[in-house]
Amino acid sequence: MNTYTAIIERDGDWYFGYSPEVPGANGQGHSVEECKQNLAQAIEFILEDLRADVARGLPEDAIRATVNA
Repeated sequence: MNTYTAIIERDGDWYFGYSPEVPGANGQGHSVEECKQNLAQAIEFILEDLRADVARGLPEDAIRATVNA
């Protein structure tokens, strides 16, 4: 599990958030916690989609490994 920055702003009854490390990841909610949960889901969906895009273009003999950063 990685950790990402959440920038959260309030607008009336809503909280809106985004993560600068994951372009396109946005969340919203009626509470800070709901906004953070929604943002976490958005980050998961974006990363899953990026992984699927990469997998489609890999040659059969490509080595797939993991690294920790």
